[in-house]
Amino acid sequence: KLCPRECVIDDQERGYCGVRENRGGAYYTLVHSRVCSAHVDPVEKKPLFHFFPGTLAFSIATAGCNVNCKMCQNWEISQVRPEQVRSVYLEPKRLVELAVESRAKSIAYTYSEPVIFFEYLCDAAEAGRARGVKSAVVTGGYIQTDPLKEMCQRVDAIKVDLKGYSEKFYREVVNGELKPVLQALVTMRSLGMWTEIVY
Repeated sequence: KLCPRECVIDDQERGYCGVRENRGGAYYTLVHSRVCSAHVDPVEKKPLFHFFPGTLAFSIATAGCNVNCKMCQNWEISQVRPEQVRSVYLEPKRLVELAVESRAKSIAYTYSEPVIFFEYLCDAAEAGRARGVKSAVVTGGYIQTDPLKEMCQRVDAIKVDLKGYSEKFYREVVNGELKPVLQALVTMRSLGMWTEIVY
């Protein structure tokens, strides 16, 4: 019930994103604390233009994505399974320590799709909050309402890539749906979430 795809899969199989696996009836994430990309970026590169402008964001990603955009610039990490890309173990507290050491005001969950590493994102955001480090999510917004509400309780800003404005475009180019993304934007607004949209 995290992603609108609602994958139903057999034992030892994975969902569309390739990073969640059914093991004896329980769905496991394979990317918690498994960072495959980490950089210190200006927050404007996310791009977040009004969220602590002029500051740095410690930016991270794991492998995987729940859509398959034909124009993806990070396909080398978003369109692979965790075992197909090099990653390092970076548990939430250590991630926050690195952000503090880098003088980053925030941690940005970006490059691939943070929805698919939801549990890691939430754990890291809580660890960051305890140290005064903000959390910014850079997402396509392809998420169900209940987990989105849970995410919004833990993070400080969300930037949504609105990739088009028709179901046809989402079906043919994104391999997803527009309606859940629009619903996510409505939910963020209703919760008073700091939201920026890039179209």
